[in-house]
Amino acid sequence: MSSDAVAAITEPTGTDPDEPTRNRRQEETFRKVLAAGVEMLRESSYADLTVRAVAARAKVAPATAYTYFSSKNHLIAEVYLDLLKQVPYFTDVNDPMPVRVEQALRAMALTVADEPEVAAACTTALLTGTDPTTRRVRDRIGGEIHRRIRSAVGPEADSRRVAALEMTFFGALVNAGSGVFTYHQIADRLSYVVGLILGEDR
Repeated sequence: MSSDAVAAITEPTGTDPDEPTRNRRQEETFRKVLAAGVEMLRESSYADLTVRAVAARAKVAPATAYTYFSSKNHLIAEVYLDLLKQVPYFTDVNDPMPVRVEQALRAMALTVADEPEVAAACTTALLTGTDPTTRRVRDRIGGEIHRRIRSAVGPEADSRRVAALEMTFFGALVNAGSGVFTYHQIADRLSYVVGLILGEDR
């Protein structure tokens, strides 16, 4: 995520300000192709996936699929973004701030924990996708992560702590994606890292 993307988000809104505008029919088609992409990733792998194959699975013309997804990296990045958007915000003021942050990071880390093929594809697409469209989606993913961490920390959040938590989370994802640790192990490790960063608030 670019520093500009972080700086542009001053308050958690719960919405993606860069979400493309689509009418109902376009949204239905987008969702259909996205769902077909997830199904194919669950059954095969990153290497086997193509936009044309996903289009055939979704029963849409390849040209239609390419209207929404410029490449397979773009499609997979959108898959991860969509999964991330389903992660709730942890803002219950009855919970101590470190607990809220731990819950947010754990929930995001476990998004693809039980779907190894999807997880591996997302890691590859996000780390190797260099086309402008994939980079824009990567920034939107960063925005979703930032909003969840920022809202968990609360309205008086120290931007340095938020940045440290974000860097920790992104580093954890790289570790999990490379196979050094499982996503479940990463979620556990994030718990004590939160303690180190926010220890004085416990």
